[in-house]
Amino acid sequence: YAITETLFQWESQSTTESPTGRRYIHHAERGSSVHLFLRESKEADGDLGAPPYRYAGPMTYVEHTADRPMRIIWQLSWPLPADTFHAARVAAV
Repeated sequence: YAITETLFQWESQSTTESPTGRRYIHHAERGSSVHLFLRESKEADGDLGAPPYRYAGPMTYVEHTADRPMRIIWQLSWPLPADTFHAARVAAV
């Protein structure tokens, strides 16, 4: 969910000690990038199916808490558009 227009919290089933958890934490120093794609719902809209994902851009690891799920705070490279931010905030409430 969106914390602010440029901070996003994401939960992973991985633990911090797993290879996947370490890959998230150390992505920048390992030369990989992480990109955020969002959609408001996965519910089908009639014959149209689930709504498409919207590209929100690259992001960088800030910090993490907990384990299973591992909660990661990401810094977005650019702010979310107002309508996307609102939907990403509402989805978390």
